[in-house]
Amino acid sequence: MMNASEAEATALKCLTWLIAHDDLRGIFMGASGLSEDDLRSRLGEPEFLGAVLDFLLMDDAWVVQCCDAQQMPYEAIQEARVALPGGQNVNWT
Repeated sequence: MMNASEAEATALKCLTWLIAHDDLRGIFMGASGLSEDDLRSRLGEPEFLGAVLDFLLMDDAWVVQCCDAQQMPYEAIQEARVALPGGQNVNWT
């Protein structure tokens, strides 16, 4: 199980990967309504990092691509999400 600081580090890696992909970054920015300034100002917020992971978890292909690029196990994103605020209350039904 990840602690909060490990989860934040994992989420930042995922955000770095997401930002590097222009098409996916555009989808995330559009879905979240954030500007690039908002994105930069919220980097250290655990709730924001949880939202980044929620976004990636919407598509298994994104999870696989991100984890492969970061050399992380596929379950790392879900484990990080659980360790961040709001992740404990996920209901998948």
